[in-house]
Amino acid sequence: MVTWGSTGRHLFVLAGFAFALACATPGDDAAADEADAGHGAGDTSHSDEGSDGSSETSASESESGESETGGSSTDEAGETDTDAGSDTDDDDGGPQPQLPSELLDLTAWKLTLPDASEVKELELAAGFESPSEFYLDEDTGAVVFRCPNHSRSTQNSSYSRTELREMLRAGNTDIPTQGVNANNWVFSSSSPENQAAAGGVDGTSSATLTVDHVSTTGASNEVGRVIVGQIHAPEDEPIRLYYRLLPGHARGSIYFAHEAQGGEQWYEMIGSRDDDAEEPDDGIELGEPWAYRIEVEGDELRVTIEREGKDDVVELVSMADSGFADQWMYFKAGVYNQNNGGDEDDYVQASFYSLVHTHP
Repeated sequence: MVTWGSTGRHLFVLAGFAFALACATPGDDAAADEADAGHGAGDTSHSDEGSDGSSETSASESESGESETGGSSTDEAGETDTDAGSDTDDDDGGPQPQLPSELLDLTAWKLTLPDASEVKELELAAGFESPSEFYLDEDTGAVVFRCPNHSRSTQNSSYSRTELREMLRAGNTDIPTQGVNANNWVFSSSSPENQAAAGGVDGTSSATLTVDHVSTTGASNEVGRVIVGQIHAPEDEPIRLYYRLLPGHARGSIYFAHEAQGGEQWYEMIGSRDDDAEEPDDGIELGEPWAYRIEVEGDELRVTIEREGKDDVVELVSMADSGFADQWMYFKAGVYNQNNGGDEDDYVQASFYSLVHTHP
């Protein structure tokens, strides 16, 4: 199994929500480079191209829906003491993380910033931070992802992002970003040849986070929405996971899109995705801790939402007829702002307390 996650063991207690994050043991065959995707307003889908020519697609929603598109890591065996050198102690008496890479294992990710620039794996894992967009908040102990409504989008996307893209090559640029190779993974329903060539077979991406701010201005079909996790294929997305909080509401909804061959399927997990939806009684407030887990085994997609003191919300999707069997995949995580209008100072923000991806 290839596992990428936080190094060390951390316990976070947020608003009564305790998260025990176990140390991840990375694998030794991962590699990662780059690619990004997006979704624009309307009913058309389009792809994003990274600076290396990698292509991602994203879909958009109409009046009754939305347009959108929305990563994790692997490692060498053993653990890295990424907290070494910090001069602040945590509750266990050990050094407290000061940089994003000291909390999250970013070895096999690249980062796209709102100006469409990219931070590759080695620089990201070496301690990169951007004070207004990607940094570790000393008060919460979480990695903050922030993205304004008005910024640059990647090619073929209408929206900006502060978002990670899984790169299983982990800095080995001899491995191309695109294709069935050691940088990407495939489903176990793929051919034996593809499974042998890929960096992983099937996979899970899990995160613990709070959504801290959503856009509050702009078009009614875009306001309040952000993508916080994805699986991306060469052109389409097996999943884009959304949080949406409508103006005037205290609690937001969780839903996702499955971009099957020939169209999109929408799944509402908590509340509704409608532009005029009522406030969900069981919705998630800004600043409220929650967790998601996105799992693929063969042709089955399983999405789980977890909150302390509440039953898990689980959705299963059969992808047998979705057209992804022989395609290459990668995870994404962060904030992909699904609003490109409104006030100049409007933005989305989420704080990630853990991010782990595995490929058994």
